[in-house]
Amino acid sequence: MIGSIARAHAGTEHERWLADLASPEVRLLTVTVTEAGYRRDPAGRLDTADPEVMADVAALRVDPRAAVRTAPARILAGLLARRQADAGPLALVPCDNLPDNGRAMATVLRDLAEAVGPALGGLLDAQAAVVTTMVDRITPEPTAADRAAVLAGTGVDDRCPVATEPFSEWVLAGPFPGGRPAWENAGAVLTDDIAPFEERKLWLLNGGHTLLAYAGPLRGAGTVDEAVADPVCRDWLEQWWDTCTPHLRQPAGEIAAYRAALLDRFANPRMRHALAQIATDGSQKLPVRVLPVLARERAAGRVPESATRVLAAWLLYLAAGSVRDVRASELGALLDRGPAAAVPRVLAALDPALGDDAELVAAVRGQLDELRPG
Repeated sequence: MIGSIARAHAGTEHERWLADLASPEVRLLTVTVTEAGYRRDPAGRLDTADPEVMADVAALRVDPRAAVRTAPARILAGLLARRQADAGPLALVPCDNLPDNGRAMATVLRDLAEAVGPALGGLLDAQAAVVTTMVDRITPEPTAADRAAVLAGTGVDDRCPVATEPFSEWVLAGPFPGGRPAWENAGAVLTDDIAPFEERKLWLLNGGHTLLAYAGPLRGAGTVDEAVADPVCRDWLEQWWDTCTPHLRQPAGEIAAYRAALLDRFANPRMRHALAQIATDGSQKLPVRVLPVLARERAAGRVPESATRVLAAWLLYLAAGSVRDVRASELGALLDRGPAAAVPRVLAALDPALGDDAELVAAVRGQLDELRPG
């Protein structure tokens, strides 16, 4: 949705995409591409070694209207078309589960613009304003049953319906040079400091999901509601939240209320949120959902059992094979001698400092033995 105008067309219709972004009627663009979709390297910059990124850079150097494939390149191509049409500034509104997602998007787009041509280095600042957001609403991957329900209720054969829970929260910070809808009238929160909302959601909701995604199947669970119904998994979840809570910046009463609401949200049997979906791309999710809390705990001299449990469960997931992760081949090669031997190398793949932390490595190895199904 862009302003009050809905633009719907197939992703392959590149010329229509460019025409939309070049239209002065279009004042903002919301984007949700997931962590891996920004094609970032471990340092958070554009991964210029990615073959598809390299191909898009080469294509845009030759033709700014080339039919590129990656999300950053499509956005950049749209900005180039907008500049050519002199259509005015555009607000870019990323809605991904990334800390400071506005900065993450801006960094990747600037890197891409400079890779295409040094003269494009200032394109983003001149052509767009990037907004930072926090979106809190659970949206499982649609199933055949969801599609059948939409067809029965509407007569429309929607191949990608979005099933959501009743709860929703949207927090935004940043400028809208071309204006914006009055989203606050529908409950959106406009703020100057999004970090407290972001940390609460990333660590409690997403971090809790990540814990259950890797530990739940070891207990026989296949969905979030099944995992949280297991007293052991629920206790692990509460332990993780207990570890996170002292590091959150919102009032204690608000955190307690959010945790209570999360238990109800996770237990909702109608959501059927598959743990296998949440487990995808753990190498991208763990650094933003779990490692910030772990870093704070280690700085205080503690080795939190709740965090080492998440890491150990992830290692067992990697060792089981059939991994859906953008770094699957790299991580799989580190496990050639088994999970226990791989602990320092796999941790170092997330953050080099973790692999050198002997106390942390020993704790994760200990968790491996406790988590393995008997």
